[in-house]
Amino acid sequence: MKSFKNHLSLVVALLSILFSIQIFIIVDRSIEAYKENLSNNYAVIIVSQKKLSDEAIFDINDMISNVSELSAESVIKRLNSGINKKNIELLKLTLPKFYKLGLAYYPSPKEIKRLRKDLLKNSSIKKVEDFSHNHDTTYKLLLLFKNVVLIFAVVVLIVTILLIFKELRIWQFKHSERMSIMGLFGAPVWLRSAVLFRLAIVDAIIASVIAFSIFMYISTSLWVQEQFNNIGINVVIYDLINDSALLFGAAMGLSILLASLIVLGHKEEV
Repeated sequence: MKSFKNHLSLVVALLSILFSIQIFIIVDRSIEAYKENLSNNYAVIIVSQKKLSDEAIFDINDMISNVSELSAESVIKRLNSGINKKNIELLKLTLPKFYKLGLAYYPSPKEIKRLRKDLLKNSSIKKVEDFSHNHDTTYKLLLLFKNVVLIFAVVVLIVTILLIFKELRIWQFKHSERMSIMGLFGAPVWLRSAVLFRLAIVDAIIASVIAFSIFMYISTSLWVQEQFNNIGINVVIYDLINDSALLFGAAMGLSILLASLIVLGHKEEV
């Protein structure tokens, strides 16, 4: 029971760090997937005095991924309020050309401004509708949400690291007498601290395995998948190879680093 308590506090602390890391990864992937979904539905409308070739429009800015000309019929249909057929035909001849531009990705407000500026450099293009107000609001909300999650994850990381460091320090004090005796017999520092490192490594492995199991279960949960489907995005909640390697490396690296700092600090005191 005593051994279980020694492991439990460290495992829980490491688990909270791994959860914070993975939750941030999931949020980041969700935002990127949502931005990709937005980019598929987001378009810029330009008005040109004359017909422009697709190549000429593509050369204006690298963000432009596709171009489609809006037919005069569709534009007139929106404006039509009892206009007779003869006037409609005349209107078709005098109407400027309307183009719908699709973008390769969801741009930042700065990129939208640069795109607008590049488009207006073309003497034939007289008006650009980029829906910048709605775009800026959506983009800032996504950025705010990501930053809030990042700050939360960093706070959890800092607080938990301090708790792990304190726990290892307490464990070292409990075994200081045994370590001192080994030192009197000429045992090197790494040998005296072998049990401390073993505790850190074993707990890192336990925490990693628990985290793997929980996130694998979450990734296969129909309820979770349904929530993402409701907002129209497809997100990889847990990448078995990459995420497992990242979480295991974080747990192992952090545990060994903190144990090493404690050992070095103890050595200086001696």
